[in-house]
Amino acid sequence: MAQRRFFVGGNWKMNGNKESLEELMSTLNTASLHEDTEVVCAAPSIYLDFARSGLDSRISVAAQNCYKVAKGAFTGEISPAMIKDCGADWVILGHSERRHVFGENDELIGQKVAHALESDLGVIACIGEKLEEREAGTTEEVIFAQTQVIAAILTLLCLHHCPAFQSKLSGRIMFLFPSFTVVHKNVMDWEKVVLAYEPVWAIGTGKTATPEQAQEVHERLRAWFRANISEEVSDSLRIIYGGSVTAANCSELASQTDVDGFLVGGASLKPEFIDIINARA
Repeated sequence: MAQRRFFVGGNWKMNGNKESLEELMSTLNTASLHEDTEVVCAAPSIYLDFARSGLDSRISVAAQNCYKVAKGAFTGEISPAMIKDCGADWVILGHSERRHVFGENDELIGQKVAHALESDLGVIACIGEKLEEREAGTTEEVIFAQTQVIAAILTLLCLHHCPAFQSKLSGRIMFLFPSFTVVHKNVMDWEKVVLAYEPVWAIGTGKTATPEQAQEVHERLRAWFRANISEEVSDSLRIIYGGSVTAANCSELASQTDVDGFLVGGASLKPEFIDIINARA
C-alpha cells in the first residue's frame, strides 16, 4: 500500500486584511510544524502575492478558484497562469460555496479542473452532499457523480494515447469538453490532485461528521477508485476531510485509516490551525 503524506489545507475564504493575515503568517512561520505534513494556505486572490511573500517556503499557497481558460473577456475571473505567476502551486475547485452559492455545476468544475491540471497547478477538488441528500440516503450517488467528472478528466490526461480507450470515450465527456486538448501525461497526474470530502451540512455549522462517518465515506470513495480507476490510484490518492474541523476533533479524525488530512475553514485563521496541522505528530 502506498504511503500517503498527510495534507492540511487552510481555506481563508473571504476573510482577513493585510494586518490580520500578516499576524497569522507570522504565527505559522514561527510554529513547529510536523515535517511529514504538507501544508497549503488558500488566500483570497487579491492577497496571493502577499501570502506567498509572507509565508515560509515550507508552506505552499493556493488560490480559492480559477477559470477554465487562460485569458479573455471574463471580468472578475483569474486563470491558472495568473495564479502561478503569483507563486502559488494549488487551487481549490468545486467547493460547496462555489457550487451552491455561485451555481457552479459538475460540468464547469470539470472544465476548470482540466485547465488547472493542463497548467500544472495542483488541484484540491471538493465533493460533498447536502443534508437533505444524506437524509435521503443518496450520499454515495451524489459524491460518486461529482467524483466521476474529475476522474474522467484525469483518465483523459493519462490514457489518451490508448486507441482502445479512445474508442470507448463517452459522448458525455466529449460533450462536456469539446475543445479540450489533451497533452501527454501519465498516472503521475493523480499526484497533482487531492480529493476533499466536505459534507455541506458540516461546513461552518459547527456540526462535524463523526470519525466513523468520515471514515465510512472515505473508505467507499477509495473503493470506487479501486473499481473504476486502478488499485494504484486508490492506494495513493489523498482523500481529506473538511467540515468544522477544530483542534478538539482533529486527532480522532486523523486517526482514521482513510482520512489523509483536512481542508480547514474558520479554524485556519486561528492559532489552533497549528494543532490541526500537527494532528498526526
